Amino acid sequence: MRLRRRRDTRRDERRDERREAPRGAGDAAVELRGVRRQYGRGTRAVHALRGIDLTLPRGTFTAVMGPSGSGKSTFLQCAAGLDRPTEGSVRLGGTEITGMSENELTALRRTRLGFVFQSFNLLPSLTVEQNVVLPMRLAGARPDLARARTVLAQVGLGELGGRRPGQLSGGQQQRVAIARALVTGPDVVFADEPTGALDTGTAAEVLGLLRHAVDALGATVVMVTHDPVAASHADRVLFLADGAIADSLTRAPAQDIAARMTRLTARPAAGPTALRSARTPGLPAHAPGVPDGVPGVPDGVPEAVR
Repeated sequence: MRLRRRRDTRRDERRDERREAPRGAGDAAVELRGVRRQYGRGTRAVHALRGIDLTLPRGTFTAVMGPSGSGKSTFLQCAAGLDRPTEGSVRLGGTEITGMSENELTALRRTRLGFVFQSFNLLPSLTVEQNVVLPMRLAGARPDLARARTVLAQVGLGELGGRRPGQLSGGQQQRVAIARALVTGPDVVFADEPTGALDTGTAAEVLGLLRHAVDALGATVVMVTHDPVAASHADRVLFLADGAIADSLTRAPAQDIAARMTRLTARPAAGPTALRSARTPGLPAHAPGVPDGVPGVPDGVPEAVR
């Protein structure tokens, strides 16, 4: 019994070490320290991330770009707790997440993170308003319909809460996805190619909403994109190459971002262990099956829908 109590005490102490500072404390929304991600071993090892050190302040909009296979999607997955680093530390809103259990990560994603994907991931059988409050339901909380209506009004859909996704345009569906990401007041909104399925005009509207969420609502947005025009809406653009941060630009116009990308693309590969394409067998795809706890994707949703 004494041995068991000692084990329980040590386990509780380890859990306490991971406890976050009070939510909202500090200036960092995302912190990565020495983050590495390796797939496989030996000569077949693929080094997706090669020691990322990064701090992203609260209330900022960061775009992440890079050539195909540069590690940008792996970066987003590790930063958002969707994948575990091989080495290093990740903190979100003051919370160390690297050693969390899957249940703890699920709870964190449902309550403190927002997600916007290229595919809108709306449930067609639910109304717009029901889709927006889904993160609250998944977290076991009572849906705050007044909050949902406020956020829908902020994204320009205040009169469409009773409609179903099939009755909306692609741009309107992505607005619903943004409202869903913002409804819980998350520490960070992670966006993976949020304008990839939209036309140019609609994409500009969606990017304007993300910019507004940062400037007017105090949100923190981290967006992976291949589009220099989309990246130009960000406060800062990070360029990844061969799994490492190769460069950055602050408040840069699209033409400067495109020129920097051109130079990165022209760089020689890092060698046989450089990150292979995300389509390489055994590696996660660019848009992975979304794990439990991502708001908007409840347990039991078929993989094809995820």
